[in-house]
Amino acid sequence: MATKTLIAFLLVASVYLVLAKNFNISITPKPDTASSTQITTETLDASSLTKKVVPPEGRTVNINWGDTGTKLVEAGGIDLSKYRENYSDPQYAELLKYLTENKNGPITITPQNAYFWVNTLWALGLTQQSDVLSKGIMGTEYKDRLGNFASTGGWTLGSKDAVSLYSSSKIIPLTQKQQDLVTKVSANIYRPCCGNPTSFPDCNHGMAILGLLELMASQGATEEEMYQASLAFNSYWFASTYIDLAYYFQTEKNVSWDKVDPKLALSAEYSSAAGYQEIKKQIGNIPGAENVGASCGA
Repeated sequence: MATKTLIAFLLVASVYLVLAKNFNISITPKPDTASSTQITTETLDASSLTKKVVPPEGRTVNINWGDTGTKLVEAGGIDLSKYRENYSDPQYAELLKYLTENKNGPITITPQNAYFWVNTLWALGLTQQSDVLSKGIMGTEYKDRLGNFASTGGWTLGSKDAVSLYSSSKIIPLTQKQQDLVTKVSANIYRPCCGNPTSFPDCNHGMAILGLLELMASQGATEEEMYQASLAFNSYWFASTYIDLAYYFQTEKNVSWDKVDPKLALSAEYSSAAGYQEIKKQIGNIPGAENVGASCGA
């Protein structure tokens, strides 16, 4: 009986091998499902994504600050005494030199200095003479109510009031071509605290990105470089949002964060308040995540 069973087994095996050869059937071991799941979880938890989205060493943007800070102080966009009081912690001592000295070289945004840069770029975006401000929706449709926005009424660190500062000084020299570039790019950059693009900078983050774009345009940055820098700064200001988006792109689109098109990530579909909330509904809470909000105040 055992002999017959063995012969039958060998016959079946021979038939299978013939079929495999003729019909290109591959024979592979079954994957270890538990192991695969574990690898995915370890790769895509909040801790690992944080290192990719907002690395602790920061992200460096190739723009030269120069004397922008001293000009901001001269124009009244920043009151040094108020700034020193607001940034009295010793960790800000070196950063305050951006307002009193020429600071040549690239800017690196980190978790530690993100608060300084959102305020300082906010002052720049508010004060710089800009087509976005004077010809855009805020300067036309809301001309008589300029002080009612978070980006204007909320600015309390200048030596002049925000409405007086609004698009008032040529801190950065911009050609008309550069103004047009800022207008174009700003219309495509959203932030998750509201539903408006940077071309309607009604909150501090929008006004800060506007200042960043103007500084970059004045130094010959390309559109791609402007989107990359804006995503970097937005990510440090809204870390939880962009860690979630990195998780979404990896799990739903099979695209790692470093391969995501910055312009796409900054679009209304992903970076507006409504767009992000739709993504959040799909992914829920990612492993190990802690939600960290961002304020629109100085």
